[in-house]
Amino acid sequence: MGKRLFVSVDLDGLGDAVAAVQDLLSDASGLRVTDPDQAHVTLFFLGDTDPDRVDAVSDALDAAVADAGVDPFTAEFGGLGVFPSLDYISVVWLGVESGGEQLTRLHEAVEPRLVDLGFEPDDHEFTPHATIARMDHAGGKELVQEAVRERDPTAGSLRVEEVRLTESVLGEAGPEYSTIDRFAL
Repeated sequence: MGKRLFVSVDLDGLGDAVAAVQDLLSDASGLRVTDPDQAHVTLFFLGDTDPDRVDAVSDALDAAVADAGVDPFTAEFGGLGVFPSLDYISVVWLGVESGGEQLTRLHEAVEPRLVDLGFEPDDHEFTPHATIARMDHAGGKELVQEAVRERDPTAGSLRVEEVRLTESVLGEAGPEYSTIDRFAL
C-alpha cells in the first residue's frame, strides 16, 4: 500500500483566520469546508507513492529547494477564487496576495525533479492557493459566486521558512496530514 504524498507550504498559525474566511461561505449548501488548521499550498501532488521511494523523493526535494534559491519570505493570504470556473465550481480557494512569486519558483524547481523520478506533472498551470472548501453539489453555487465576486477577505501573513513532504491519510472525518520531511529555505 503506497503513501499518498504531496509537497506543501503549510499555513501554520493561520487556522483561525482561515476559519473566519470559511464562515463567509457557511450558508452555501453543497459546500464542504476543509480543516482550517490543515490549510496549505500544494507545490506538487505526488499521489500514491511506494514507501521505498520516499528517500529518493526527499533527496530530490532537498536538491530542488536548494536550487530554487528562495530565501525565507513572508506570504500574505487573501481573496477568494475557484477551480475550474465560476460556472462550474469544484474547489474554493484562498489566494496568495504576496509571496506568490517565491511559491511559483519553488514549484518550478520541485516539479521537474519529481517528474524525472516518474511522477506525473501537473495538468494545469500552477496557481498558488490554499483550498478551503470543495463543492459536492451546486446548491450553494450562487452564494459562492457572490462571495468570490464581492468579498476580498484576508487571512493574514506568515513567514515561510520551509517546504514539507506531507502524507495524507484519508479518515472518516476527512484527510489527516502528517509531515514526513522538511526542507529549509
